[in-house]
Amino acid sequence: MARAFLVVLDSVGCGGAPDAADFGDAGANTLAHIAQACAAGQADAGRNGPLRLPVLDGLGLGAAIRLASGDETPGLTAVPNGLWGAATEISRGKDTPSGHWELAGVPVPWDWTYFPRTLPAFPPELVARVCALAGTDGILGNCHSAGLPIMKEMGAEHLRTGWPICYTSADSVFQIAAHEEAFGLERLYRLCADLAPVLHGMRVGRVIARPFVGDTATGFIRTGNRRDYAIAPPAPTLCDWVQSAGGRVHAVGKISDIFSGQGIDEVHKGKDDLALFQHLLRLIDQAEPDSLTFCNFVEFDSLYGHPRDVSGYARALEQFDTIAGQAIARLRPGDMLVITADHGNDPTAPGSDHTRERVPVLVAGKGTGEIGLCAFSDVAASVAAHLGVQAQGPGRSFLA
Repeated sequence: MARAFLVVLDSVGCGGAPDAADFGDAGANTLAHIAQACAAGQADAGRNGPLRLPVLDGLGLGAAIRLASGDETPGLTAVPNGLWGAATEISRGKDTPSGHWELAGVPVPWDWTYFPRTLPAFPPELVARVCALAGTDGILGNCHSAGLPIMKEMGAEHLRTGWPICYTSADSVFQIAAHEEAFGLERLYRLCADLAPVLHGMRVGRVIARPFVGDTATGFIRTGNRRDYAIAPPAPTLCDWVQSAGGRVHAVGKISDIFSGQGIDEVHKGKDDLALFQHLLRLIDQAEPDSLTFCNFVEFDSLYGHPRDVSGYARALEQFDTIAGQAIARLRPGDMLVITADHGNDPTAPGSDHTRERVPVLVAGKGTGEIGLCAFSDVAASVAAHLGVQAQGPGRSFLA
């Protein structure tokens, strides 16, 4: 009896996207540049030496990076013992919904709306709508920013005025940061939920609630209560295909948010990736036959990619490599584990935004061999083929 586990390491790209220059990302390569920095002794904070990923490299990670980009991969030179390749995205974005939807068989059929890099960033009518829904006389931010800096910069003013902190990024997002206690967590969720239809009508992909706690004396820190209000996919995805065929779909991390709950049976959340890793291992032990477990591990992106923390990114990869070994050891006959990513976020690149890259595709439980260069949507078609489910998207299975 077949089961499938689809694991997305958020932002763990491998370079080589043919249209990277169109996005200002020529030469970006998240994994190769981390490996090169580690080998050069430039990523020794909390770790040291070459990047050590014996499990992932054994599946074919180093080979996938070299296939995707031709870049050198010091420390990642194993002969693959899994099924491996690299996937190219066709959706015109380098964001979370685009990557996940296409991995689930549905490329994005429209161009997302992005807010301009101006001050202010948001049109007056949108600001007025936020104020009306929040019951405030104004908003803070109204700019492009990374989340941690704007929280630290404007946290005190937020406590003084009660105004929500609103900001965006290179992605198609509208983010609202607010203090869980002073502003109220449920009030923040309600504000984002009420605002989401307005933004979705503008083709803005997500409204994201970014709660935090703390004060000016102790500092401000994010909590694990982030919530994404994403526009619904425009067509049935892999999750719907499996659910319609009678299989159960488990969503780990922010998967349910990304797909607006569409095609999801059970949601498994956690305060951090460590907690989410435990959900993956537990579901490998407990998930039903014919089920799909779909995971997103966001901290590669949020904690290390955007802040451009090469050492932290390397530590996170090495930590996950241990989890991957445990996961593979627990697989049953008939199980398929796919490890991939949704976009890049090269921590050696300028700025703080995602980078347009190909992504590795590593498969355990389906023998060995080279997949080659495939499409994001081929991942969905292959998982569907493994589960005996009819695929409805444009992808083609890479399984023999």
